[in-house]
Amino acid sequence: MSDTLPRPIELVLITGMSGSGKSVALTALEDLGFYCVDNLPPELLESFIALEQSHQAHRVAIAMDVRSAASLPGLPRRLERLQAQADRPVHLTTVFLDATTDTLVRRFSETRRLHPLSLKQANDQHRALTDAIEHERELLAELREQALVLDTSLIRPAQLRSHIKELLGTVQAPLTLVFESFAFKRGIPMDADFVFDVRMLPNPHYEPELKPLTGRDAPVAAYLAAQPEVDQMRQQIDDFLRHWLPQMLRDHRSYVTVAIGCTGGQHRSVYLAEQLAQAFATEWATQVRHREVDGWPASAARPATSGS
Repeated sequence: MSDTLPRPIELVLITGMSGSGKSVALTALEDLGFYCVDNLPPELLESFIALEQSHQAHRVAIAMDVRSAASLPGLPRRLERLQAQADRPVHLTTVFLDATTDTLVRRFSETRRLHPLSLKQANDQHRALTDAIEHERELLAELREQALVLDTSLIRPAQLRSHIKELLGTVQAPLTLVFESFAFKRGIPMDADFVFDVRMLPNPHYEPELKPLTGRDAPVAAYLAAQPEVDQMRQQIDDFLRHWLPQMLRDHRSYVTVAIGCTGGQHRSVYLAEQLAQAFATEWATQVRHREVDGWPASAARPATSGS
């Protein structure tokens, strides 16, 4: 009889707010070869994983959310017990999908779906929906604290699928750094751990030949690289992260999202996100996201900006 431990099973738990895109995330995981189960009751988690291990499964994704509200309080402890099993090793990644309340209200209104916690008979359906969403946030707060948070408020389903696939590509790294550019005028990303405001830096938007380009284009990069303030900002963010990342790793953090914001999310923030990701890629697993630039198909006109 062999003493070799069974191969660890890679378990991805998809959770988060109703209407935030969990079904899209599960579809992306199916594309990656995961066996996916939606709305598994938390009480069945341990027996389900044991069954999958007996079937020699190695990649499993499960969606759990407020549809199992009565059982959610015990889920964190179940996950801890699952990871503590020496005879059946489990590598767990928890992904929490979130969105602003206004976004969730709009999505439910557009699809005419009923929120799992909504009262079917209420005098004010809009207020009932808003209250249900806020109650859901309270029920899921503990799970959110222990997860990688993805803000889906301003991204398309295709973007979310891409983010999920990129995430699972670096899931075994001790700590993954995500550098995300964004526009302050469209709101700060909800998944940001650190937010850096670079709106005080010289703005390529006011150079006519640079205005239609982005921070990934060589002429914009050359313009910004020639500005001493830009390099000073890059170096200060770099120093800050290098000082604190080892501490965060010792605190068992697996993901850190660094959001870089300018006015339009097109030039300065994109350039700095790219530069920082390149600088850290030799030591850490890194990803780059550009919320505004990547959020619009190349064939579609981007919304007008008052500066970026």
